[in-house]
Amino acid sequence: MSTSSPKRALTACCAAHSLHDGLSDLTYVLLPLLAQTFGLSLAQVGMIRAAHRTAMAAFQIPAGLVAERFGERNLLAAGTFIAGAAFVGLAFIDVNHASAFWMLLVALFFAGLGSAVQHPLCSTIISNAFPDAGRRTALGTYNLFGDVGKFAFGGLLSLLLLGGLSWQGPVVFYGLAGMATAAAVLFWVAGNSSAATATAKHADTKPSSGGWGIRSKRGFGALCLIEIIDSSTRTGFLTLIAFLMIDKGLSAGWAALSVPLILVGGMAGKYACGLFAERVGIIRTIILTEIATGVGILCAVALPGMAAFLLLPLIGIALQGTSSVLYATIGDLVEQPRLPRAFGLFYTLGSICGIAAPLAYGLAGDHIGVANAVALMGIAILFVLPLCAVLKPAIGADPVRI
Repeated sequence: MSTSSPKRALTACCAAHSLHDGLSDLTYVLLPLLAQTFGLSLAQVGMIRAAHRTAMAAFQIPAGLVAERFGERNLLAAGTFIAGAAFVGLAFIDVNHASAFWMLLVALFFAGLGSAVQHPLCSTIISNAFPDAGRRTALGTYNLFGDVGKFAFGGLLSLLLLGGLSWQGPVVFYGLAGMATAAAVLFWVAGNSSAATATAKHADTKPSSGGWGIRSKRGFGALCLIEIIDSSTRTGFLTLIAFLMIDKGLSAGWAALSVPLILVGGMAGKYACGLFAERVGIIRTIILTEIATGVGILCAVALPGMAAFLLLPLIGIALQGTSSVLYATIGDLVEQPRLPRAFGLFYTLGSICGIAAPLAYGLAGDHIGVANAVALMGIAILFVLPLCAVLKPAIGADPVRI
C-alpha cells in the first residue's frame, strides 16, 4: 500500500487502535454487568470472555492473508464496522429471551473477530507509510494510542455507571463510534493493498523469498523468539505483580494500583522506545530495554514493599516499550507485499503467550512462591540477549541516527 499522506494513515490507525483496544478492554468492565443483567454463572462469564479472546487470536493470521487480496484498508474498515455493530447489537439483546446467553456469546465472538484485523493491518499500513526513517517512532505512537483507548473507554464507562446510567446507552455509543471509525479509515487511508501495489509496480517488487517473503529466516525466527520471551514476561508480570505487592505487606487497595502504574509507565515507554530506536539503533535498544526490564523485575522482588511499588512505573517503561521496537523490525525482515501475514503471525504469537504465560507462571507461583516466580521472569527475559546476536546480521547495519 502506498499513501500520499503518511500522517493521515498514522492518524487513522491510531484512532482504530484506540477504538479496538478500548472495546476489547471494555469487556472487563462489562462482564460483571452482563452477569448481573442476564443472571449468568461464572462459567458462562468465562465462556463469553473466551469466545471474544479466541476470535481475536484465531483470526489475526487469516486477516493478514485475506488483506493481501482485498486490501489492508478495506479489511480494516470492514473489521472495525463489524466490531462496532457487534457492540450495538450487544446492547439490544433481550434479557428475557430464551437464547440470551448464546446471543451474548455470538455478539462478543463477532466483536473479537472484527478486532482481530486491527493489529496486523494497522501495523502493515504504518510500515508501508513509513518504509524507512520514522517507522519505529510511528509504530511507537500507534502503540501508545492503544493504551489511551484502554484507559479512556473503560474509565468513561465506569464514571457513567457511577452517575447512574445503565450500561446499554454507553455501549451503543461506543458501537456507533466504531462504525464511524470504519468510515474514517476508508476516508483517511489512501490506497488498497500491498498486493495491489506490488502488481502495479515492476515484477521485482513481488516476494522473492518464498510465500511469506521473509528475507532472513534466522533473523525472523530470532525476532519471533524475542517476542515470545518479551510477551510472556510482560503478561506474566502484569498477572502476578499485585500478588507480589500483597506478599510484601501492602494492602489489597494499594496492590490493585500496581497494574495501572505499570501501564502508565508503559504508555510513555511505547512512544519513547520507538523514538530511542531511531536514535541509537534497533539492537542497542532491545538490549538496553530488556536488561532494564530484567533488573527492574529483580529489584521489585528484592526491595521492600513501598519502594518496589514506587519502582513500577519505571519498570513499565522498559517492560511495555520494547514491543514498539519489535513490531517495527518486521519491516526490515519481510518484503512489503507479505507484511500483513507476517504481522498476523507475530501478533498471534503474542496472543498465545498472553494466554499461556499467566497460566505457567501462576502454576510456578503455586509451587515455588510468588516472589520466586516473579524472579524467574526477571531471569528469563535475559535469554533475549543471545538472540539479539542472531538478529543483528539479519537487519544489516544498525547505525546511530543523530
